[in-house]
Amino acid sequence: MKSLSEIETTSKRASKAAGYSWGISEEVGKNIRILEMFGLPGIKNLTEYYNIKKENKFEYLKFVNKENKMKTYQFCPIISGISFLDQIQSLDKLQEIKFEKLAYPLLFLPFLSRGSEIVGKRLLLKLDNNQFILNFNISIFTNFIKNEIINVTNLASVRFLENSDSFSEHEWSQLYKLSEETFVEENERLKKGAAGAGLTDND
Repeated sequence: MKSLSEIETTSKRASKAAGYSWGISEEVGKNIRILEMFGLPGIKNLTEYYNIKKENKFEYLKFVNKENKMKTYQFCPIISGISFLDQIQSLDKLQEIKFEKLAYPLLFLPFLSRGSEIVGKRLLLKLDNNQFILNFNISIFTNFIKNEIINVTNLASVRFLENSDSFSEHEWSQLYKLSEETFVEENERLKKGAAGAGLTDND
């Protein structure tokens, strides 16, 4: 089994060989590491993308809008991801962003995962029928369970989720009331351990 370090280094070098700058290649290396760490087929998608990239053109999305429609070619997932990550602070205000015909969208996903950590919000990514919830670059929840390649998605949408508790105020109050039972016990322990509370006098 290949280590995450090997995966990152090889992906970075392959990206440079595919025509990207060293800076972008380093970002790709980090991203493929993230995908493989979360059990998503990063190497498989990256390898096929680079194979077809030799003979096909892709549109480089430099500025992300609320709705991004292809002009001639499918969007490059790597440049689109770089642009999204660079503009993440302002994109947060748009709440939802859509991309038409995004090539190999799983390669776009890690940029969103890292962006989730930057803005401190969960992101919901929909790729046609597949959904991914990106949790601050710590975990990814998804209904995508197949180890397969997604060549292109007709419509990709990214939504910024507002932070909220997963429990009601009543549930919190019940749990907090239960926790209060430890307060007296801890206070008594502190009193016994405080200075001057011992039974012996060393003076």
